[in-house]
Amino acid sequence: MGYFDELFTGRVLAILRGFEPQRTVELAERAWDLGIDAIEVPVESSRAEPSLRAAVAAGAERGRPVGAGTVIDPEQLRAVRSAGAAFTVAPGLDPEIVRLSAELELPHLPGVSTPTEIQRAMRLGLRWVKAFPAAELGSSWFKAMRGPFPGLRVVATGGMTAHNAPEFLAAGADVVAVGSALADDAQLPALAELIS
Repeated sequence: MGYFDELFTGRVLAILRGFEPQRTVELAERAWDLGIDAIEVPVESSRAEPSLRAAVAAGAERGRPVGAGTVIDPEQLRAVRSAGAAFTVAPGLDPEIVRLSAELELPHLPGVSTPTEIQRAMRLGLRWVKAFPAAELGSSWFKAMRGPFPGLRVVATGGMTAHNAPEFLAAGADVVAVGSALADDAQLPALAELIS
């Protein structure tokens, strides 16, 4: 089994974007308490690195891996590896990042939105991809991709909430990535139901 097979034993990835370190840790702990093991902290700028480091440290105390998202260039990749990220996520598919991640032994989850990108990802040896932006692609996209790519595993990312996630899971997404749901007390009951 590959790394993401073991990480995504649940069906939810929590994305903690744009929070200060303390709030990032609070929301990561809320996710872990709910039963969500997979946490991603996007690092679209260096200002987000302290939040990533804080979440990695909190995760280490609880035996939980934390990944870095929006990793789009080699410099970022090396920086998040140094910060302790257990995996990386990108909005798109970049063969250079895929290869460098493999060299650094850092599992990578690239974004795709077309069959061509899926084929490229699979030829690069990847079994897991992120469908982005999922809400704009629509749940029917997931059904359509299952036919030609039956062995593909897909994380639905972008516009996912605790309320629309069941539709995407039913359509063939293996995992849904939610961001705002963890910070929204109104969504928490639906999120907890999704996890159970």
